[in-house]
Amino acid sequence: MSVEAAHAAGLLMLLSHPVRLRAFAELARHGKEGATIFEMTVHLDLPRAEVGELLGRLVGAGVATGTGDGIYRAREGVLREAAQALDRVQPIGPLLSEYPQLKSFFAHGRLAGLPPTLSTRAQQMAELFARFIAVDGILSESEVNDRIARAADDVAAVRRMLVESGWLERDRAGTSYGSARPLPTSALSLT
Repeated sequence: MSVEAAHAAGLLMLLSHPVRLRAFAELARHGKEGATIFEMTVHLDLPRAEVGELLGRLVGAGVATGTGDGIYRAREGVLREAAQALDRVQPIGPLLSEYPQLKSFFAHGRLAGLPPTLSTRAQQMAELFARFIAVDGILSESEVNDRIARAADDVAAVRRMLVESGWLERDRAGTSYGSARPLPTSALSLT
């Protein structure tokens, strides 16, 4: 995992604590005007010392800012940046960047839905996954499933798409798979 992704994961872990998340949400609700420790004690219904420690943690993690005048603000876009950092380290991310027209079918590096079966996008999606699973030789169904599962929850649908589109060939028993045609080294320009 990259340093950027590790930082993002740490930030999300920090905000997974309900009280810290409430504090961050309260700061975000106050927007650019921010809030003082006193205002946060009222909104969070917590003692001043505990609120001070909470705000110190948020500032220390980089999700909030504190100024000399005692005003604290949520840092704008910090959650979006964390999500983008985690998206970049998803296994399919590098290949997906070559298929920008398919990004809308993914959410955070995971396949969220398939394009219509007979569309150009479906052909591109099949090619993307053929390149992603990179079948070299004969694989068992379990091995194919494991490779697909790194980027998709509906493994059977993706496996079926690969077979129907001609990228994968299944043996008669339906237990092993091989590449049905050579993989392209880069994305096709199907539009």
